[in-house]
Amino acid sequence: QVGLVESGGGSVQAGGSLRLSCAKSAPYMYKYYCLGWFRQAPGKKREGVAAIGSNGTTTYADSVKGRFTISTDNAKNTLFLQMDNLQPEDAAKYYCAADQSPFSDYVCPAPESFGYWGRGTQVSVSS
Repeated sequence: QVGLVESGGGSVQAGGSLRLSCAKSAPYMYKYYCLGWFRQAPGKKREGVAAIGSNGTTTYADSVKGRFTISTDNAKNTLFLQMDNLQPEDAAKYYCAADQSPFSDYVCPAPESFGYWGRGTQVSVSS
């Protein structure tokens, strides 16, 4: 079982920055994995923000490209999301998620297929 705990949320003014962290409590069972950040605002559907695969490939939602950066530490124990130039529409509860596979052709799955989720951290942005 992989436990995930997010931190780093808070309240900022528009144009400000935050850095979210997601620490995992156990090593991955398999070689191939995908780590992602998702967010959900009140009354809205959960949306994918960014993801990083075990080969280092990253993907971003169009709405955050050029402003957010996903990364991991060298030991792959902590996932980060650097969020710059935050805007009011970025306000949401942010969740990290992880998934893993023993198969070399594994690709990041759809959000509902991620196997492990954190409890989320709140981000508020005032205009």
